[in-house]
Amino acid sequence: MRPTARLLTGSALAVAAAGLVCAPAYAGGANGLEVFPSSVVPGGQVTVNTGACGDGGTAAGDASAVGAGPFTLAPSTHEGDAIGQFQVPPSAQPGTYEIAATCAEDGRRVTGDLVVTLASGRQPVPPRGSVKTGVGGALGHDPVQTAAGVAALAVAAAGGTWLLHRRARGDGI
Repeated sequence: MRPTARLLTGSALAVAAAGLVCAPAYAGGANGLEVFPSSVVPGGQVTVNTGACGDGGTAAGDASAVGAGPFTLAPSTHEGDAIGQFQVPPSAQPGTYEIAATCAEDGRRVTGDLVVTLASGRQPVPPRGSVKTGVGGALGHDPVQTAAGVAALAVAAAGGTWLLHRRARGDGI
């Protein structure tokens, strides 16, 4: 087998294997439990929906893993999904929690993941303190470093002036 064919075969096998491994991650939507938002801060409201219970189906939701307890999923007009809501307790710890729902008609169980974080992804945390960029912090904190910097600039300016003066006079360089 030629090296090119081996490379292409190996690449194709790697892509196929990655597809098989990643396929269960897309079990949401009609067959799984969609959790929105998927990442929430303690005290936040979460909406859960699924199409697994069929048109007009209801389900019993369970968010006890995160400390919220049971909730109900009722039929909605959105593509025959069952939808429900619960609130994450303010005492919830950061982590990933499994949220489950069991369909009332056939007992089918679907799950989805909820990530509890300390900072909301929608509201950025403002930076604190000063940025260490050089000139901004050099004038206020350490006078020794400031003096050394000024001295280095003075030596460079004097040396540059001396070289330009010699060149203009024709003494060498």
